[in-house]
Amino acid sequence: MTAVPPLARATLDRAGHRRSDPHWLESVWPSARLLRVDASKGTALFRDLVTGDAADAAVGAVLSLVVSDTSDVDPAAAVLLGVEPDGVAVFAVDGALPTVEGTRPANLRDVGHQLSDRDAGLLTTALAILNWHARSRYSERTGQPTTIGDAGWSRSDASGNQTWPRTDPAMIVLVTDGVAGPEGRCLLGNNATWPKQPGFRRFSCLAGYVEPGESAEAAVTREVAEEVGIALDRIDYVASQAWPFPGSLMLAYTAVADPAQPLKVDPAEITEARWFTRREIQELLAGARVDLGTADEPALMTLPMEVSIAHFLIATWAA
Repeated sequence: MTAVPPLARATLDRAGHRRSDPHWLESVWPSARLLRVDASKGTALFRDLVTGDAADAAVGAVLSLVVSDTSDVDPAAAVLLGVEPDGVAVFAVDGALPTVEGTRPANLRDVGHQLSDRDAGLLTTALAILNWHARSRYSERTGQPTTIGDAGWSRSDASGNQTWPRTDPAMIVLVTDGVAGPEGRCLLGNNATWPKQPGFRRFSCLAGYVEPGESAEAAVTREVAEEVGIALDRIDYVASQAWPFPGSLMLAYTAVADPAQPLKVDPAEITEARWFTRREIQELLAGARVDLGTADEPALMTLPMEVSIAHFLIATWAA
């Protein structure tokens, strides 16, 4: 690959050895950068690059993430994200976003692919760790309240039981027929749980959580069999990216299957599944309108959001 998924980009040194060093943390706090995040909404403040940093514009970013100083924040409420290449520490804090002239709030789901490597890494990490804190205010062992430790990278209860951030692994797979050229095909599905959009029908890769005691590859085989009822001939790992909504790690695969196998969708999970040619996907990515509906009920086909690893898998295959 010559590219990586949008939320797999980062420039930050996480400086894990500094998290338990109170003297260092105290010394860098006054000059540190602070990222304010509303984790419940997945948002932060951005500036349009018309008035933003020209360095970000040079790498193709459209928005610039807003960071501030730490002067009005309690350091005990902040999480150390790491140290930037210029040696300045960066912290994140959760809460309602302030009103800052020349900025606007935006959700990482909507704008992650429009960010520089630096900003994508900062906000993805901030959301992932702050969402873990929001879900971990009580010990899963004792039910006691927990408090933050290690500069935001652990929590402990009154009995001394310590917990660390958790990430839920999930697999996602683009099933293809293995054929090169414009007539090669991929299998996409419409998920039964997605909100209905009148006039539109979204198709994406098949996905699901890795179950306890299961490998990611076994989960790929199982999920495809459960959702569309076909067997796979080969599975290949492609890439991964965090999906901090609230705390998943998406493990992306491609797989080859015989399209002659009948599709047997599980209606509880998949409303519809069908094979699309590479030519059709290329046209869709280029902005063509593809109507999958009927004369009485038009339904323009859409693909997953550009920040998702599903879009990355589909676009990479199409190219």
